[in-house]
Amino acid sequence: MRLRDVARPWWQGDGMDALTAFGLISVGFTMLCYVLESRGRGWVLAFAGGCVMSSVYGFLQGAWPFGLVELVWTGVAMQRWWRLGAADQHTL
Repeated sequence: MRLRDVARPWWQGDGMDALTAFGLISVGFTMLCYVLESRGRGWVLAFAGGCVMSSVYGFLQGAWPFGLVELVWTGVAMQRWWRLGAADQHTL
């Protein structure tokens, strides 16, 4: 192995592996849902799903603290989704 091969920037590598692509999609989806949460309760639920996907990525990648934090965010988002539904019930 040559030093030149080791020191190459990531964009000149052999491409992205499946786990990294999954992480990119998961975190990107989560961010998109977070931005759109004010548009409705469904986006809050989608945000929770994105948090689950990001948590799975964190654990698979070996960054268990990230995976754990994303699990906590999943719980927070699910609680917000539930409360928004209960608030809709009371306004009928």
